[in-house]
Amino acid sequence: MMHSCSQRRRMIRSLCLIFSIYNSVLVFASHAKHLCRPDQKEALWEFKSEFYVHGFHSDGTPVDKKTERWKNNIDCCSWDGISCDPKTGKVVELDLTDSFLNGPLRSNSSLFRLQHLHILNLGSNNLSGILPDSISNLKYLRGLSLSGCSFYGQIPSSLGNLSFLTNLDLSHNDFVGELPDSMGNLKQLTDLGLDHNKISGDFPHVLLNMSELTQIDIGSNQFEGMLPANMSSLSKLVYFDINENSFYGSIPPSLFMIPSLIQLYMGRNSFSGPLEIGNISSLSTLGFLALGENNFNGPIPRFISKLVGLWYLDLALWNTEKGKVDFSIFLHLKSLTFLDLSYINTRSRVDLSLFSDLMSLGYLDLSGINLKVSPTLHLLSPIEILTLSSCNIAEFPKFLEMQTSLSYLDISANQIKGQVPKWLWRLPLLRYVNISQNSFTGFEGSAGIIQRSEILLLDISSNTFQDPFPLLPNSTKFFLGSNNQFSGKIPKTICKLVSLDTLVLSDNNFSGSIPRCFENFSTKLSVMHLRNNSLSGTFPEESIGDHLKSLDLGGNRLSGVLPKSLINCTRLEFLNVENNMINDTFPFWLRLLTNLQVLVLRSNEFHGPISSPGFSLSFPKLRIFDISKNRFTGVLPSYYFAGWTAMSLVIDIVDIMPSRFEGRDSGNLYNSVSMTAKGLVMELVGSGFTIYKTIDVSGNKLQGDIPESISLLKELIVLNMSNNAFTGHISPSLENLTNLQSLDLSQNRLSGEIPPELGKLTFLARMNFSYNMLEGPIPQGTQIQSQSSSSFADNPMLCGVPLQETCGRGDDATTQEQEDEDGEKDQVLSWIAAAIGYVPGVFCGVVIGHILSSYKRDCPNSKDVKPWSSDPLSVLRRRRSDTAEFMEGLCDMNLREETLGQASSVRVVSPHVLLLRDVM
Repeated sequence: MMHSCSQRRRMIRSLCLIFSIYNSVLVFASHAKHLCRPDQKEALWEFKSEFYVHGFHSDGTPVDKKTERWKNNIDCCSWDGISCDPKTGKVVELDLTDSFLNGPLRSNSSLFRLQHLHILNLGSNNLSGILPDSISNLKYLRGLSLSGCSFYGQIPSSLGNLSFLTNLDLSHNDFVGELPDSMGNLKQLTDLGLDHNKISGDFPHVLLNMSELTQIDIGSNQFEGMLPANMSSLSKLVYFDINENSFYGSIPPSLFMIPSLIQLYMGRNSFSGPLEIGNISSLSTLGFLALGENNFNGPIPRFISKLVGLWYLDLALWNTEKGKVDFSIFLHLKSLTFLDLSYINTRSRVDLSLFSDLMSLGYLDLSGINLKVSPTLHLLSPIEILTLSSCNIAEFPKFLEMQTSLSYLDISANQIKGQVPKWLWRLPLLRYVNISQNSFTGFEGSAGIIQRSEILLLDISSNTFQDPFPLLPNSTKFFLGSNNQFSGKIPKTICKLVSLDTLVLSDNNFSGSIPRCFENFSTKLSVMHLRNNSLSGTFPEESIGDHLKSLDLGGNRLSGVLPKSLINCTRLEFLNVENNMINDTFPFWLRLLTNLQVLVLRSNEFHGPISSPGFSLSFPKLRIFDISKNRFTGVLPSYYFAGWTAMSLVIDIVDIMPSRFEGRDSGNLYNSVSMTAKGLVMELVGSGFTIYKTIDVSGNKLQGDIPESISLLKELIVLNMSNNAFTGHISPSLENLTNLQSLDLSQNRLSGEIPPELGKLTFLARMNFSYNMLEGPIPQGTQIQSQSSSSFADNPMLCGVPLQETCGRGDDATTQEQEDEDGEKDQVLSWIAAAIGYVPGVFCGVVIGHILSSYKRDCPNSKDVKPWSSDPLSVLRRRRSDTAEFMEGLCDMNLREETLGQASSVRVVSPHVLLLRDVM
């Protein structure tokens, strides 16, 4: 019996072994048989051919492109980015993220033949176009990522047919419109990413029916309205981001009652009122709470002290209505590593030692709070980023000497005097230092800044620093030293900073020539701003590198010509050489710089024509064009402004000041443009001016007709063509400039009448037609009528309100509008008469035309008149995110004109000269 059992065991083992080997052979054979199915390989190969693959790294080296390594003689299931089902050989995963694919995703793309795809990732490619409805052909998709692909248009409703989807990422595109209701069909969806698009409408209620959602990110869109009350239906929600939208009203308490919620981003909206959450449990799992930059008012709610798991808290710009704040509520939050209480509008004076018990703090921002900083203060927390801007600090904080973890320090806009202590540069991890807008006079130590430090950013602007110029460490990438009292020549020690990216020395007393040593780092320097000094000589050609993005040399004494080596700066976006003595012809070669957004040649000695016969001057991204107060001559052809796309279309505003400082961004702080608008000279500083689209050719000797192509620039806001020798009539096609807010055609030789069509420009707050040869009545009852009489002065044949000259009286007076319509009818009737017949018909037609022409003169005409209206200046928010709204309000202001006189431009002391600063 035992022998029999032993034999049976051996037999069973043998059978299992044989079965295992047989099964492996079958699987291997099946695998070998089905891998790289011909139809799948063909679809992939065709998909590759649909795109132009091109791209380079920032250092100019070619990128590693996955599809270029695909080989037709190799199993497609082993191609980069491809995964197949080992049993069927069908492609189930396609990951071509960041593969530099260029071209639209077509509705008949071979991609949609890969109908068994489970995962599709085409993120970070340039697939600019509309996402086709045929995406729904991939009905087995579990994960779909199309982030950063430049898609635009609406999100197709067919996405709702992908019922197996669990992950959907459409972030960082240009999708518009509302979220389709069909998205509610995605019942299995857990992760939804729609952030950084232009999606609008109320909060998508369809999301409330998607009960499996754990992550929702719809931040940085254009959503508005109030959040629904029943947010708790998202019972599995862990991550919720609605940052940077236009939601308003109160936050529903149900949101805080979701037990699984860990991260909540609600900053930069318009939520208002006191925050009332109710009886929240101290067992809440919430760890991340961002409510900053809203419109909350009233006391900071004490319930926050119960959220003991918080490690990130942002309450910036909370309006306590200048009440007192009980800062002790934060002492219960022992896990805090990030705390932002900046600009909470409290009259409380806070002792910084209050935060000594928060031992985990790595980020602390108390800007805008009146702080008491004791000389004996000692913070034990390992703070890495500390921002104490605008805190009324009078002495350099000595406790910083012991903050050995500090990497970023901002103590700008305080009242600190004296010298910067030399121990600051011994902090081993310090990289970013902003001590601007104080009253510092120098640096301790004979050598200034100690070379052993590894400073990347140093902002000492707007102090009273004097010579000697500080000795900067070789590691410096961003040096901002504007608005001080440095003098003499620009020190050549700067030339040793081989990593320098941004150099701003504007508004000092530097003299002499620009150093000829900048070629040492010309391949890296992207920003050079030396405006408002006393620099002379020519700009050295060798100081211009191909990385240059922003060059500002305005307000100096530079002479010679504009260096043609700028033609190599293909990244150049901002060029300002105003108020110098440059003697050159118009730099036509600048048209090759396709990224140029701002070109200011104002107040120099440029001369000659700005056009050439048969030559088209195209600036596709230009938004500010100022060549005023030079000696340009010649006639502008009618097509001159064709191809100036940025002024013709609505496109995104691009920040010009370039460098985004590591750790914290600089914003657009150091660009500056002076411009004449509404009769006043305004200095636009920072990002505010980038919303302007302006053309100023005033103060030259340009002749001929105003180019008809000017009417193509539908986004133009300011147009100044005054003080020239333009002739001809004002074209009615200017009515196409529907965003125009300031129009100055004064001091030319224009004739004819003022077109009534200009009255349709409802944003046109100021216009000036004075000192021309215009005639006829000023159109009645339009926006034009709101102007003062000085806007029409010295046109001897012009009449009507607001001028004192009347245009006639009684039955003998007819309006110019009637004459225009009469002329049109004459022309139409003449064509009718001419068409009556051949030979005798011509004679009859002329007679009939004459009779009808005589008859119609007795028929009065009437014309609807659109009343003038102007929006009042809106209430302005203080933060940098509202600069565009501020500028819009600025352009709608009715500024007083009594200070203007007859001058073409006047720089007036506050409030008429507006200095706008975008504060970091």
